[in-house]
Amino acid sequence: MNRDWHVLANGVANISPLFALLTLVLVLAVLFSLVLVKFKQSLLVGYLLSGVLIGNVGLLWLTGTDREAPVIANLAEIGVVLLMFTLGIEFSFAELRHLWRTALIGGGVQVAITAGIAGLTASACGFAPADSIVLGTAVALSSTAVAMKSFQDLGQQNNPGARASLGIALFQDIFVILMFLALPALYQEGTDGVAWRIGSSILKGIAFLAGAWLLGQYGLTPLLHAVARTRSRELFTLTVVGLCAGIAFAGGALDLSLALGAFAAGLVVSESIYSHRILSDILPFKDLFLAIFFVSVGLLIDLSVVAAEWQRVLLGSAVILALKGVIVFAVLKWLKLPGRPTLLAAGSLASTGEFSLVLIGRAGGYRPFDPGTEQMLLACTAVTMAAVPSLMRGAGSFARWLERLGILAAHQTPPQSLAPTQVIKGIRDHAIICGYGPVGRALNEALKRCGVATLVMELNSDTVRALMGAGQPVLFADATHPEALDLAGISRARLVAFTFPAVNATCAAVPLVRERNPGIFIFGRAKYPDEVARLRKLDVQVIHDERESAVAMVRAALSSYEREDIDPEQVVREAMDESA
Repeated sequence: MNRDWHVLANGVANISPLFALLTLVLVLAVLFSLVLVKFKQSLLVGYLLSGVLIGNVGLLWLTGTDREAPVIANLAEIGVVLLMFTLGIEFSFAELRHLWRTALIGGGVQVAITAGIAGLTASACGFAPADSIVLGTAVALSSTAVAMKSFQDLGQQNNPGARASLGIALFQDIFVILMFLALPALYQEGTDGVAWRIGSSILKGIAFLAGAWLLGQYGLTPLLHAVARTRSRELFTLTVVGLCAGIAFAGGALDLSLALGAFAAGLVVSESIYSHRILSDILPFKDLFLAIFFVSVGLLIDLSVVAAEWQRVLLGSAVILALKGVIVFAVLKWLKLPGRPTLLAAGSLASTGEFSLVLIGRAGGYRPFDPGTEQMLLACTAVTMAAVPSLMRGAGSFARWLERLGILAAHQTPPQSLAPTQVIKGIRDHAIICGYGPVGRALNEALKRCGVATLVMELNSDTVRALMGAGQPVLFADATHPEALDLAGISRARLVAFTFPAVNATCAAVPLVRERNPGIFIFGRAKYPDEVARLRKLDVQVIHDERESAVAMVRAALSSYEREDIDPEQVVREAMDESA
């Protein structure tokens, strides 16, 4: 028995710690996520629980590492970089202009009140001023990932509460970037005043973001145009990852942190036609490393400490949920949002979130927090994030109960115009046209004349720019990517048409489409009979190019002989059957 144990130990020692850790993380994350999906909980909570299990039951022995191992910290750093990169891509100035009142006023008031109360409480408990500011900000931030995913799961993406949550989340994103810039100045000791140091750091960061934007406009955007014209998916993905890494490295080299550099890289392409394509390419990487980031956070949670302080953890979580929920509700009611959407938004933003953890980790690099305080924050974040989906599901019933009591008035929601990005997110019962050649163009025009909403997916960057200029909803995206189909709203669409005769691509996309929308109508093109058979096996309504061309040719030929007694369709069908 001992000999077998030593053989196993030696075998584990010979495995790369990086590979062993990734294997353990992925396997446990899948198992936990399957359980949480059944209970309609966020997968991010599953990742946290995976890390808690790995770190507290001795499973780290299998990886040859411990909680302080550099490999864990390095993987978590990559996760943060990709998280900030996608935040930069998803950050939309168009949405900010559209939601400026909710974002700047609502978000500003929410963050100020929440951070003020939490910060003053921390100061009263004996924390240093810099730590109190960081703790107050961490409590004020919410989990955008959990909130937006919960809105999608509930089918409430277009609810006014979702738009209000998005507006406040936009402000929180801006504020956390400013906090990243201010952290070195907060913890730096010197003769200059704190306000001067913070102002200098923020100005330095703004200058870096402006420089990155100029580089994107006059250097990187033309590069992306050139890469896009190659039609090479591998080269495009490599360019995107290189862009993210390069600008993140520049931010780190200038002592502005890798996270800010990655955000700047995302911001560079956020307003370009390539943003959706980049998102669809980078999301799988981001999801992987985001999972690793949350697992690494879970590894830091010591269950023995949490068990000894479980009453404080539950009380702290309840206070955070109640405090933030009440503040968000009050702010949005002050902004005249109706009752039900306000309650839904309050539930979605009641937790602390992923950037709370990132901020605490960054601050800990300058001056570590007390272990008990850090454990309290980690545990409360996990509990409050887990509570968000349930709070949102219960918001409707709670609102109806308050309405019956006369406490909450039921008002109709005034219609609001949507920003361009929101138009794509809100489109439904539409036709998705993949490819904008002559066939796609004709189909798009015909459907629009009949009053059918359309969305085009195209990989020719020049065509995409022209369509965007004409106001046509369009994505620079590949229909064979599941993330691209999700961005196109495939689950809400009536039909999808593959207007190009590339049967292999159509066959690759059809299962992804069916998985997301089993009842959708799918149209495809094929040149040859064997390709027709392949598509029909997938229940695709096929337009057979050879047959259609033959019918047109026979009809034209017969008209020259003034013969109208012969059916071109029947002639072509019989001729092709005989040749087959």
